[in-house]
Order: sequence, then C-alpha cells, then structure tokens
Amino acid sequence: MAAKIPRIAIMGHPNAGKSSVVATLTENDQIPIDKRAGTTLKSDVYPVVIDGRAVIEFIDTPGFQNPNAILEFFQAHPDLPDLARAFVQTHRHDPRYVHDIELMTPVAEGAAVILVVDGSKRIKEKDRVEIELLRLTGRPRMAILNNLTRQQRYMEQWRNELSKAFNSVREFNAHRATYAERMRLLEALKNIDQRWEPLVEAAIDAFAHDWERRTDEAAETIIDLLKRALGFKVSRTVRHAQVVFQSGRDRIRAELTAEFEEGLRRLELEARERIRANFRHHVWNVPPDSILSQDLLSEEVSEALGLSRPQLAMAGAAAGAASGVTLDLALAGHSLGTGALLGAAAGGFLGIMGGRVLAKLNIERAPNTHIYTIGPVSNPRFPFILLDRILLYSARAMNWAHGRQAADEDDPERVPDRPIRHRGFVESLSHQEQRDLVHFFNDIRRRRESALEPTCREIVRGLLRGLAMDEIDSRSDL
Repeated sequence: MAAKIPRIAIMGHPNAGKSSVVATLTENDQIPIDKRAGTTLKSDVYPVVIDGRAVIEFIDTPGFQNPNAILEFFQAHPDLPDLARAFVQTHRHDPRYVHDIELMTPVAEGAAVILVVDGSKRIKEKDRVEIELLRLTGRPRMAILNNLTRQQRYMEQWRNELSKAFNSVREFNAHRATYAERMRLLEALKNIDQRWEPLVEAAIDAFAHDWERRTDEAAETIIDLLKRALGFKVSRTVRHAQVVFQSGRDRIRAELTAEFEEGLRRLELEARERIRANFRHHVWNVPPDSILSQDLLSEEVSEALGLSRPQLAMAGAAAGAASGVTLDLALAGHSLGTGALLGAAAGGFLGIMGGRVLAKLNIERAPNTHIYTIGPVSNPRFPFILLDRILLYSARAMNWAHGRQAADEDDPERVPDRPIRHRGFVESLSHQEQRDLVHFFNDIRRRRESALEPTCREIVRGLLRGLAMDEIDSRSDL
C-alpha cells in the first residue's frame, strides 16, 4: 500500500494564476500556462517526486464556473457530513455540472485546498461565494494572494475577507517566489490542520534534503569548472617554415588565442547547463543586457565582477607571504624573513599589475618544428570573475520561479525585480576566504592537488546556501 502523502487542490477563478502557482511549487516549467482565462479544463495531478518517491501532490484544477450552484447545494444539505463528496456523487452524471464535478472531485477525495486570488482586483460577490463554499467543505485550507502587480489598494480587504474562512492567508507571487519563499509557504501549510502536520512535515524534510543535495552538486560543478578552466591550455605543433615570417607567427598566435578563449567559454557553458538541469529549468530567457548575457571575456564582465584591484592585491600579498613563510621554515629560519618579504611583494605586484593578459604564450623549439602553447590562465583576476559569474548563474537557477514563464515582462504595473548592484559575491568574502581561494587557484595552475580544495568547496557551498535562503541578495532578476 502506497504511503499517504499530502494532496492539495489549487483552486480559484479562471486566470487567477493557479497553474503558475503549481509550476512554481513543483519546480515544473513544463506545466501548460496560458494567459487566456479558462484554459485549464480538467484537474491535473502534479506530484513532487524525490528519490523516486512522491512526497506531495498538487492538483491544478479548472476555474470556478458555477460557484452559486455548488453553494446552493451545500446550504440546502447542511446535515450531510461531507458536502463536497455528496455534491460530486449527486451530480456526477449531470452534463450541466461537468466542470464543477472536475473541480470538486479532488476535494471530495480528501484533498486540502489552496485558494488562489488576484489581490490586485477588487472583491466581487462571486469571490465571496467561492470563499464560503470552500469554508463549508471543512477541508484544511489556505488562501494565497497572488498579486503580480504593484497595486496594493485591495490587499487589506482581501486579507480581512479571507481570514474569516481560511486557516492561513499568505502573499505569494508565483512569478517571483524564491526557494526560501516556497519553503515558508510549505511551513505555513503545515499549520492549517494539526492532523496534516506530520504529513506536510515529512514533505518539507524531503524538500530540504533534496535541496541540500542539489546545492552540494552545484558546488561540485563550480569547483570542477574552476579546476578545468584554470588548468586549461591549448597547443599546436607547427613546422619551422610556417613561422619564419612575423605574419606566420602572428597568425598562429591569433588562432591559438581564439581557440583558448573559446575553450574557456565552452567550459562555462557546460557548467551552466549542468546547474540549469540541476535546478530543473527548461524555459529560460536571460535579458540581453544582463551581465550573464555578456561575453565572459568582455570588459563589461571584467569591470562588474571579481575582486577589486586593492582586494586582489591584499589577497595576493597574503598568499605570497604565506608561500614565503613556508620557504623560511624550509631554510630553518636562516633567511631572516627574506622569503616572507619577497613573497608578499611578488603577490601584491601580481595582484595589481597582472590583470591585463589572460594567459601567456609559450614556444618550445625543436628541429624543424615549434610547439606553441597558450595556458593555463595566468591572470589573477580571472578566477574570481569566473567564480562570480557562475555564482550569479546559480543564483538565477535557484531562485527563478518556474511559473514565471507566464509573466508579462512588459507590464508597467508588474512587481519589479529587486534593485541590484552590478557586482558579484566574492568581494563580500572574508580576507581569509579570499586568500584561501588564491592559494587554491595557484595550486590548480601548477597542476597539483590542493589541500585547500575542501575549504574552497565549503566557501562555495556557503554562498549557495545563503543565496537559497535569502540571506544573500539573490539577484534573481539576472
């Protein structure tokens, strides 16, 4: 026998945003969403499956067609123990109530109710009818004010009206809801009926563990991207006759540079695709003016992301000093501190002056041939820029609502995205964390195992967790 799980019917007016709510709560952007009213004609069940097991089901129902008829039936039979079931049994074969039977069947079968209303519009008598008939079902119920605009004029009226009949009333923008907001909605759902609490608690735990697993996978993808990108290089063996003249040497250099840069772009794209799949996105449109749409190696990206030059200089100096201290220890102190001094100077110099060239060109000469090699990346700012960019992409993937596909992005009254600063996340890290990352990046370039890889993986995990829980500005409009 299958384990019992929470079943929740999403109900409301046609075009109230029910399908968008379901898409966002189930992380399913494949759910058909049409801006025209009344396009959902039957109840569709969308389970949330985690580790091969359904943990909760959301049911996308048709909009109310004849709420007055349903309410009249309920009021005419006040002594019936289960009005929703009685209505369905009585009218199941009546062609006049086809839509109403489709709507009420999940409730008749015991599903809880989430009523979705558009809080930007005034309350009508039809709304009061729907609120009352849902109260009379006796089912656990919550109301969602799915206000997708900046219009707040009617919101308090809605709260007052809904609170008379629903166990919980919450604002929830299905086009903008982040992971943390989805989890808060589920937490509120847990409290609408004490009998439901264990079932919903189990679903919340499953959601949280699954999210933690996906966050860890995203962190692993980011660390893998850094290792592959910073260790990346391209080589070509050419005959001496091809590079006798400067034009030949310039052509080889240009072709290798283009191949090297394209390889870095490809590595970032592959990491993006993994993160996008990890957070279950199929519908995806990045605005052309977003920093995520700009070329990875462009001046715009370089200026917007990564450590500032003073921060890079300090981190480089600290990393260089640490390397110098290691040298002092190896010399049993006889260097009189010279190693530490030179290390700090070298690190600081690279941090300030090393920001222009992406990678160095190396030429090995052999009889009748030359081996041209570009890479690995030598620019000390680039790893931080790359890390910031993939974190920004992850922020979007984690907090981009799956129901946003139905949003009218050109509507001047839509709820605006939060204003953001065009900068990334690594600037906010502690000095020690920045220093650890510098050491890690240097180890990768030198193609050696880094003792700091676990530390840096935890730094990335911490940033991702902060993004998911709204502890860090998610920049979700990117």
